[in-house]
Amino acid sequence: MSIETRLNMVNDSVLDLIGNTPMVDVSVLSPKPSVRLVAKLENQNPFGSVKDRIAKAMIEAAEKDGRLQPGQRILEPSSGNTGIALAAIAQIKGYPITILMPTSVSVERRQMLQIFGADIVLTPGEEGSNGAVRRAQEMAEKHPEWCFLYQYGNDANPRAHYETTGPEVLRDCPEITHFVAGLGTSGTLMGAGRYLREHKPDVKIIAIEPPLGERVEGLRNLEDGYIPPVFENWNGFELLDRKRVVRPRESIEWTRRLVAQTGIFAGLSSGASLAGAIKVANEIDEGTIVFIICDGGWKYLSTGAYTDDLDVAEAAAEKIIYF
Repeated sequence: MSIETRLNMVNDSVLDLIGNTPMVDVSVLSPKPSVRLVAKLENQNPFGSVKDRIAKAMIEAAEKDGRLQPGQRILEPSSGNTGIALAAIAQIKGYPITILMPTSVSVERRQMLQIFGADIVLTPGEEGSNGAVRRAQEMAEKHPEWCFLYQYGNDANPRAHYETTGPEVLRDCPEITHFVAGLGTSGTLMGAGRYLREHKPDVKIIAIEPPLGERVEGLRNLEDGYIPPVFENWNGFELLDRKRVVRPRESIEWTRRLVAQTGIFAGLSSGASLAGAIKVANEIDEGTIVFIICDGGWKYLSTGAYTDDLDVAEAAAEKIIYF
């Protein structure tokens, strides 16, 4: 559906509002006048994040191939955004859903899952998101009658970005020279990145990851013991031009600058992507860098990430899973 078409119609469902998110120039943050920064506002999706795209795609793919039948329970590990989107869509479509999540997530994440009717199974916070994944896999083996979507290994995840996010970026910003996104499930990078590479071979694809052993909201380091199957299946090591490391403090600082200087109130993974985009901008003479605003900041207000002393916020970021 084109943007022009959507502006001149009444949609049949809120699900029709997923995708076709706006892009905005935030070059006021660029370290060089010759390097343009453009943000894609995935926080404008109806359930608040870039994960709306894959939640819809995974459920529809499972319905199409018969893995998901009317009234069947959906199972998924998620520390937040994917779980929220899945729960919202499951509630609309009439599927019960169980979400496994670490205890160390922001309270707003749990509240949103409750609002959308999900059954929440909490896993030890010290095990992080990897622990939730392992426990979900164990639960799926005990309950083969449930539909385990498994975003980390579900081809519909990168496929959604290949079919929607990538084309939207190229349509709205054809002058793009660099695409920057956080490395989480890797679906955004693999799907949108592959589309951009196929249609504009000179575009550089850059992944943002935290230092090994440190926690940055929404991101993972591939050396932490778990490489998402999506990354391997879509030949991630061949697709990526390079990776940039962003520390927790940098993520917080750039998230705060993003809201202060552009009015974009985003989650910390967006600040991490922006921090990575700034690193890229410092390395090139000219170009147009597109990065992803993964979600909004309202789901993290209780963490103090936006208002506490920076040292306090940095310390909290080591304990709280935000993504």
